Amino acid sequence: MERVPASPIARPLPPRAGIGLKPCHYGEVLGERGDALQPHWVEVHPQNYFADGGPAHHWLDAVAEALPLSFHSTGLSLGSAEGPCLVELEALVRLVERYQPAQVSDHLSWSITGAERFPDLLPMPYTEEALQRLCANVAMVQDRLRRPILIENPSRYLAFASDTLDEAGFLHRLCHHTGCGLLLDINNIVVSAGNLGLDPAAMVDAINPALVGEVHLAGHSREDHGAFVLAIDDHGSPVSPATWELFASFIKRAGPVPTLIEWDTDVPEYGVLMGEAALAGSILADADKRHAHAA
Repeated sequence: MERVPASPIARPLPPRAGIGLKPCHYGEVLGERGDALQPHWVEVHPQNYFADGGPAHHWLDAVAEALPLSFHSTGLSLGSAEGPCLVELEALVRLVERYQPAQVSDHLSWSITGAERFPDLLPMPYTEEALQRLCANVAMVQDRLRRPILIENPSRYLAFASDTLDEAGFLHRLCHHTGCGLLLDINNIVVSAGNLGLDPAAMVDAINPALVGEVHLAGHSREDHGAFVLAIDDHGSPVSPATWELFASFIKRAGPVPTLIEWDTDVPEYGVLMGEAALAGSILADADKRHAHAA
């Protein structure tokens, strides 16, 4: 299927490490608080900037002048049977037109049904029917935004008995039918594999690197329930050793890809966040050297 033509963007994301932008770090990101290092790019949740004005836009305007932006949406409800949330979509359109981010992404999930809205990214079954609905919804969003978007693989806690496709197959067919790309969240794979008894390395290896426009790295917590340990995708701690190992393996195969350190709860001091970004950056730099030598 022919890809949706992209609208003009200010700057593409470099294949280097970025961080999720938090209000407590605005000053450091802009170099206003000492000699703090700048990330190579930043990602924001656009829902935090849907108001027309105010301090949030003052800061985001300044950051957008300095660094490339990625918008990581949480509210479109792309898996909903009723279609994506049109109120959220129109607000996102206005924000995208204002800032022209390098990437726009959302999740393989749903959060709205009828008049009910849930504060969670709820899972979808991996079936033909669900795939058809998701393809229609993603196509609608891309047409309205006038650009392809990225879809993030979910963190899962249960599997549907009705599943007929594996995760990689479902995602690959979504990309084929809509022209969208993938946001590969490697922590989500670690969480899903642990909870469902799957092989995380095999899940990562099954992903086609050519479809991946961005990578997310985050931490997760673990709850001991006696008979089982539940992994919780809470983005509130350093990236786990297992996630770093899978990331290095994927980047060795794929080459450098824009990579985000995602830390949304118990947000640490800026230096801690940039330390995680430096680790990701070293892995990306090594891959860049290998690919340059091979060429």
